[in-house]
Amino acid sequence: MKVPKPLLIDLPFSEWKLEGLPSYRIAQVRDWIFAKGVLDFEDMSNLPLSLRTKLKDEYHLTPMDLAKEQGSFDTTQKFLWKLRDGQLIESVLIRATEGTQGVRATRLTLCVSTQVGCGLGCKFCASGLDGLKRNLSTGEILGQIILARTKAGKRIDNLVFMGMGEPLANLSALIPALDQILSPQGLGIGARHITLSTSGLVPKILELAKYPAQIRLAISLHGGDDETRRKIMPINDRYSINELFAACQTFIKQRKKMITLEYILIEGINDDLKQAELLAKHAIKLNAKVNLIPYNRVDGLDWKRPSITQIEAFHKRVSQLKAPRVTLRMEKGHDIEAACGQLRLRENTASSQGVKITDLP
Repeated sequence: MKVPKPLLIDLPFSEWKLEGLPSYRIAQVRDWIFAKGVLDFEDMSNLPLSLRTKLKDEYHLTPMDLAKEQGSFDTTQKFLWKLRDGQLIESVLIRATEGTQGVRATRLTLCVSTQVGCGLGCKFCASGLDGLKRNLSTGEILGQIILARTKAGKRIDNLVFMGMGEPLANLSALIPALDQILSPQGLGIGARHITLSTSGLVPKILELAKYPAQIRLAISLHGGDDETRRKIMPINDRYSINELFAACQTFIKQRKKMITLEYILIEGINDDLKQAELLAKHAIKLNAKVNLIPYNRVDGLDWKRPSITQIEAFHKRVSQLKAPRVTLRMEKGHDIEAACGQLRLRENTASSQGVKITDLP
């Protein structure tokens, strides 16, 4: 069987030997990829033709192709990427307009996937319905950012690793990707603009606490006590809330950063005011931000989002109890299946029924 060519952006810069090329040539290749977003050696016009041919023969440069796009240029966009082995992953590009006194600017946030599917089985999430297929490579993580930036036509301001998969379950590929994202020679995105979300892998939170950059950490909590949380998050059977918060306190102490408690509101499961009180108590103890997110419905799951009245009552109660900072995020992209894994799940289902991507409405 033919061995596939290595993907160049899987490699850290220190391993870009490129057959003894002088450093200025390597810098030119790096600039084409990370500054200009060019993922085709043929288009690197300041390289000799012989070098372009040689690089093309030895390395693969494009980690994925765009299989489908939903949304529009001035709204939330969702990208379905087809990887080199045929697997599908998603990224979501979210636009937010900010500013005052007539000065307005659009900031772009990209939600990035780290795995094909997910093995943690969170009960509300489409990503895990089909299980974990594999981890993404470093280049497949970076490729989402480079290609989404090209689609947007401008710089990505913020990255959130809370797309498909559990980011901390793939730290071996994610940390090298972060190194290149943060590097001025790479994508040059500052650490304070990067958020990693975790369902609560305690040992990996402790490992991440040692990473030197001041990246942000978000905890998918979704329940104020063990009994409630395990209905939603099977990982709670491995690591209790107390164990999770102990790891969070270590992270906060070492990184000197506030964390965020993500809390998806699900009707009849975790939306009562007792849970609001527990959530506020946890946030105060950790000095953590709270991000409330009404449930985004997923085909094949019975969960429902609470009524607006209940959502507002929950939000009001957490705020009344003086949690450090509470936001209510009425999510963008509800009409384009922007919750984790929905578009991929739909496409995989359609494919199993003999429907092509282009046949989808």
